[in-house]
Amino acid sequence: MTKQIQFFDTTLRDGEQTIGVNFSIEQKVELAKQLEAWGVDCIEAGFPIASKGDFEAVSAVAQAVKKTCVTGLARARKGDIDACVAATAKAAHKQIHVFIATSPVHRESKLHMSKEQVLKAIKDSVSYAHQFFEIVEFSPEDATRTEYDYLCKAIQTAIDAGASVINIPDTVGYTNPAEFAELFQYMQKKIPSFAEVTFSVHCHDDLGMAVANSMAAIKNGATRIEGTVNGIGERAGNAALEEVAAGLYVRKDYYDAVDRIDLKKTKAISELISRYTKMPVPHNKAVVGANAFAHESGIHQDGMLKSPQTYEILTPESVGAAKTTLPLGKLSGSHAVMTKLRQMGYSVEREGMQQIFPIFKNKADHTAIVSEADLREIMEKFEKVVS
Repeated sequence: MTKQIQFFDTTLRDGEQTIGVNFSIEQKVELAKQLEAWGVDCIEAGFPIASKGDFEAVSAVAQAVKKTCVTGLARARKGDIDACVAATAKAAHKQIHVFIATSPVHRESKLHMSKEQVLKAIKDSVSYAHQFFEIVEFSPEDATRTEYDYLCKAIQTAIDAGASVINIPDTVGYTNPAEFAELFQYMQKKIPSFAEVTFSVHCHDDLGMAVANSMAAIKNGATRIEGTVNGIGERAGNAALEEVAAGLYVRKDYYDAVDRIDLKKTKAISELISRYTKMPVPHNKAVVGANAFAHESGIHQDGMLKSPQTYEILTPESVGAAKTTLPLGKLSGSHAVMTKLRQMGYSVEREGMQQIFPIFKNKADHTAIVSEADLREIMEKFEKVVS
């Protein structure tokens, strides 16, 4: 049965925790509108209790978007919850995101609380939040380093108190896809109310597995994915939502899942985030990087010229990118060089390429990318040889 996957964007909250990133309220509103147009189901606009500016930003976003659910983050404390209530008061659609850490290291070193005290805090905070919000999302922070039996007890406590969304955070990017799948299988067996609520995941990229872990969760029962555009966020960042969306699109056969993301708007929202954060997108970044649809290897270029499906599982148009490019360099083959020369207006046949290509290779050995100006220079040398 095809699953509907929700996208929960935390670019404005966790993404803003990236070192050096500080969105203005105006930028947050503009980003929220673009995220709504992209098809995001829920926007985490900030942490209202954190500062006056964060409160005002959440409030402004709550009033700006019309279809997407807006949420604020709250610790399992009454004051935090009250701030979320006030900040989202004018939202057309809203929820609250309540969290408390459950792992041994957090309980003992950070919270100085016993297991029983944490369970009481979960019950009290979720039940209090449920008085004001129909949708209460609960996160057991550092879930993947929490004892599995205790994690399940904490989750069931939250559900019994009124939580309808349970988020499983891999807070420090500790888990791996196989282990995360096992955790979801364990929870399905041990949590009586598992099927009655939405399960979400919030994966960090400390070991480079945030997207892979998110995809494993989808395969094993999660129906909501949390992350950021371009994967920005605390430390090594979050799961890149554009990569999750592209993965679901390309591998419909495997995940049997659909979502509301308008994939053709992906490149535009990525570029907007890059501009506002002043963080260039790495050229080799999946889906939205400058090289994502560029091919230099001669073997790859030959395949692409014969059939794009040989080396592209996505078309650039599908994510809003301009077009496939075949930059010419020292690894390029004669087929790509001849094709480019013909596009420039030169009448070149394979016989002529036997003389042109060695001139090209000599040039390519001394420059990173052979430009059109370089090609014109090469053709001038060739024409002198044959004249």
